[in-house]
Amino acid sequence: MLWPFNHFRKPRAPLRGTIEAIYGMIVTQAREPLFYRDFGVPDTVNGRFDLLLLHLWLVLRRLKSVEGGTALSQGLFDHFCNDMDDNLREMAVSDLKVPKRMQAFGEAFYGRTAAYDFALTEGREALAQALCKNILNGENIEKARLLAAYAEAAMAALGSLDEAALASGSARFPLPENGAQQ
Repeated sequence: MLWPFNHFRKPRAPLRGTIEAIYGMIVTQAREPLFYRDFGVPDTVNGRFDLLLLHLWLVLRRLKSVEGGTALSQGLFDHFCNDMDDNLREMAVSDLKVPKRMQAFGEAFYGRTAAYDFALTEGREALAQALCKNILNGENIEKARLLAAYAEAAMAALGSLDEAALASGSARFPLPENGAQQ
């Protein structure tokens, strides 16, 4: 029997396993050695964080067009925040400093996603400039152009996935092409 007030209930949150699978896909791709070896991404805490943000942005962009993507996006962002909080505590950041660092992470996330979204409207060179500034510390625009080409390829690959594959967490990013070969 249908309960007449079901439409007043809060929508079900995406399954935790799905969010963990998607986040795991993002983290795995952000740790791909080619980015650090051939694309010039600094192999530092900041470099890894910036690459993680890039891949999170790519997935969140794609989830905008998926049915139920808003809840999935929020769950994914919440999982990212929890992961960052856990990492800070593992690095022995004091309890008093964690909120300030989390605020800085939030500002970095929103600032970079706004810059990348704006750059997409301006073309690949604008995206390369934004990636150069945010990931490569303003150095080596040639490597940033490789990253921009990779980001466009990743957007296309994510865009070609059916919603079920994306929402299930079984999707994969394309492998970055070796920057030294291009």
